[in-house]
Amino acid sequence: MKSTEAQTPAIQVLERSFAILDVLASHQDPVSLKQISETTGLHPSTAHRILNDLAIGRYVDRPEAGAYRLGMRLLELGNLVKARLDVRDAALEPMRELHKFTHQPVNLSVRQGDEIVYIERTYSERSGMQVVRAVGGRAPLHLTSVGKLFLASDDPQRVRAYATRTGLAGHTRNSLTDLAALEREMAMVRQRGVARDDEELELGVRCMAAGIYDDQGKLVAGLSISAPADRLEEAWLGRLKDTAAQISAALGYRG
Repeated sequence: MKSTEAQTPAIQVLERSFAILDVLASHQDPVSLKQISETTGLHPSTAHRILNDLAIGRYVDRPEAGAYRLGMRLLELGNLVKARLDVRDAALEPMRELHKFTHQPVNLSVRQGDEIVYIERTYSERSGMQVVRAVGGRAPLHLTSVGKLFLASDDPQRVRAYATRTGLAGHTRNSLTDLAALEREMAMVRQRGVARDDEELELGVRCMAAGIYDDQGKLVAGLSISAPADRLEEAWLGRLKDTAAQISAALGYRG
């Protein structure tokens, strides 16, 4: 176990600066010097000196005399961090853990137009299922569990436009090729927060998927488990949702 000393800044002024920033972050409105001092336990003169230095670096703004709030420099740095966040990087280790739990292929997919694209997959040969959709492969939205998540996030007009463009072509006897049936499916996806593919893309293969969201609450990817039709277990659903939530949190989602 790490010691407390290893978890706190070695330089005292940094520790005090972090404490002040945390106080400011916990308030929407500007915070008075008195309140900052009382909350952090710092002497007012010490807090004032640190706040002045933070203001010089634009980490803190002073909208009025004696009151402070977080500065624009933090927003600039936050945007840099956000730009470097990659859903694949955030997902890879949680996907491996989910695969160890299920021993079935775990897929990470994103939307590109009217299709999903598989950008990562974790699987083993002993899963007992031939992996047909390789990384970089594509599939229609309405035939896949992840694709259904993205369609369910669209408004009804967009779903109808998708149906018109694609003709809802099917791949198997289970494919949803009727708009009314697809709309009923979308309603269930919205209600349950997860989506399924019941041998609609490939016979003998079933999938379940949960969404991955960014810091703005936007659906940016989907995480799915694929398995032979007779091996997909309902008990995996909770673990799948937890894993998708873990990845979303790594991307800044706080829903």
